[in-house]
Amino acid sequence: MQRNSKKLIAVAVLLLVAILSMTAGTKISTSTKTHAKTISALDDKKKTVLELTAASAAVSTAITFLPGDSGSTLAEKLMDLSNGFLIVLCALFLEKYLLTITGYATFMILIPVACILGAVWIFKRQEVLKRLAVKCVLLGLAIYLIVPASVKVSGLIEKNYQASIDSTIEAATGAKDETVGSTEDESLLDKIKDKVTGISDEIQNSLNNFIESLAVLLVTSCLIPLLVLGFFIWIIKAILGVNLNVPGISGR
Repeated sequence: MQRNSKKLIAVAVLLLVAILSMTAGTKISTSTKTHAKTISALDDKKKTVLELTAASAAVSTAITFLPGDSGSTLAEKLMDLSNGFLIVLCALFLEKYLLTITGYATFMILIPVACILGAVWIFKRQEVLKRLAVKCVLLGLAIYLIVPASVKVSGLIEKNYQASIDSTIEAATGAKDETVGSTEDESLLDKIKDKVTGISDEIQNSLNNFIESLAVLLVTSCLIPLLVLGFFIWIIKAILGVNLNVPGISGR
């Protein structure tokens, strides 16, 4: 009798946890206030990507003012970078939406399911139920923490390159102004001809800086989140001996 009472109490606790997870847990985990710092960091990065995209497009357009085909190759390469910046921008929007989606999936679905499995296990004592419950909780926490953790790691890397990215935007703006600028005393074409030799190296440097900035953004916005998820899964396997097979991550 006493043993059954303990089981009922344990089940009641698990059901209470499930209810709290679906109500308070879901509300807190999906609130923008909870993720204010992460959202702010993503917005700052999005602003940087948009500035780089606008700067590269401006320089590419400015190069078309050069006489002949002297800058056509550089202009095409700069325009091609827009696809890379678009990928980064999509990744940033996805991370921002995942903050809400993963919180909902974890606290509204995975944790309650784990609690129900745990409650059934208390009476059935089937080991598979216990393993599934543990997997649900750990997987839920892993996907919930992936975006905040990846943004934090990305921020540490971007601090070393932020000055370089800012200088790239400034240099691109300068190159654009040097290319298309004009005065009242001379025609646009005459001024461009006088400056072609001087600005060609500057534009080439701008292209190199854009490529470097794009590489940094692709790593921090696309690659690092996958690495963080893989790291979480590896930690779970190594410490708890739980086998979480995630297609494309675990390799099994």
